[in-house]
Amino acid sequence: MNEQHKPDDLEARHLEAESKVSIFSYKKPTAEITTKGFVKIGRGEHIRGAVQIVKKNGGENNLHYHTHAETFWFVISGRVKFYGPEDVLFGEFGPGEGIITPRFSRYWFENSGDDDLELLQVAASPEPGLKSGRTDASPQRYAVGTGLHVDGTR
Repeated sequence: MNEQHKPDDLEARHLEAESKVSIFSYKKPTAEITTKGFVKIGRGEHIRGAVQIVKKNGGENNLHYHTHAETFWFVISGRVKFYGPEDVLFGEFGPGEGIITPRFSRYWFENSGDDDLELLQVAASPEPGLKSGRTDASPQRYAVGTGLHVDGTR
């Protein structure tokens, strides 16, 4: 057993952690989305999850990076293209595919299909409670924070 944790201390840590277990479910919102929608699906101390719904020609983001978040992106439906600086294509991804963007990596993405893009975003931060530290590296194409926001947590 790890010498740093006495059995009583370890049990207390187990109980505290287990009291923070959260359950979520995702269902695409039925509300009209004109550019982009966000469904918050969960949050822990170091990790948070959301689904972004991106319309064709309206929800593209700009070149940016995050100082406090490494992000895992997974396509649920639709198609997405991820780009780096100078619009260098990192890749195009469809259902069941994705990309990880490390902290400080500059990127932007767009819906590259004909249908709505549903993109699972799981972000992790090195310290509890840190916001992502989003920093724009080029002018915004989409006004961040203006899309439909839905809370899917239970």
